Amino acid sequence: MLDFIKIGFIDILDIFLVGLLIYQAYKLIKGTAAMNIFTGILVFYVIWIVVKALHMDLLSAIMGQIIGVGGIALVILFQQEIRRFLLRIGTRYIDSRQQMRLIRAFMGKQKREISLETLDEITLACKRMAETKTGALIVLAQTSALEFVSETGDRIDSMVNRRLIETIFFKNTPLHDGAMLISGEKILAARCTLPITENPGIPAHYGMRHRAAIGLTEQSDAKVIVVSEQRGEISFVSNGEIKTMSSINELRLAIENAYK
Repeated sequence: MLDFIKIGFIDILDIFLVGLLIYQAYKLIKGTAAMNIFTGILVFYVIWIVVKALHMDLLSAIMGQIIGVGGIALVILFQQEIRRFLLRIGTRYIDSRQQMRLIRAFMGKQKREISLETLDEITLACKRMAETKTGALIVLAQTSALEFVSETGDRIDSMVNRRLIETIFFKNTPLHDGAMLISGEKILAARCTLPITENPGIPAHYGMRHRAAIGLTEQSDAKVIVVSEQRGEISFVSNGEIKTMSSINELRLAIENAYK
């Protein structure tokens, strides 16, 4: 009766991989509204496994049908989380490894580079805007093309220049309300609209700029610089995580690491 308890090496490996997959899924939805739904589904699935192991055929069949039909609903319900999960796999195991450059080239996704001159222009502009408490939202494109972002704004297509950046984000200009998209050495667009994060765990003192920055980095591999209008602080956002910069040198280092 207890034959199903016998466990071999393959079973241990299977359990380990399933546990790893569940852990990664938990990390993605931790703090979001989907967490309670995910917990309920996990409990339901565990109960179904126990019912099958105990050979309760009728209950097992009913629960199996519910899970089968619910699979389609789960894809719809967790589409953002699935997108984020696949993106992180690609970013972590392909884009971030130097030895995988050939794969990126084959896939047509070369990682953009940034010159020292462009880096200076961005950091000096951020320093000046922080001193004057000028709110800013600057997107640094990585491997993702971000057409869905540039299409929401006004095309600029100009070389990166700190005076231009400061002028765009000056509060009396028509382009200041929204995000600026920088790709490589060029400012592609301004007044762009970014997706807002659905994470309810974001601290209340973060405004819409910070929430938009987190939202975009949850859905793409882009990095975002945020200059707070209220506090004059500079934040760097990557992979849905936000970090306040203590100095311009720290911001410069964060940008340099993003392009490695």
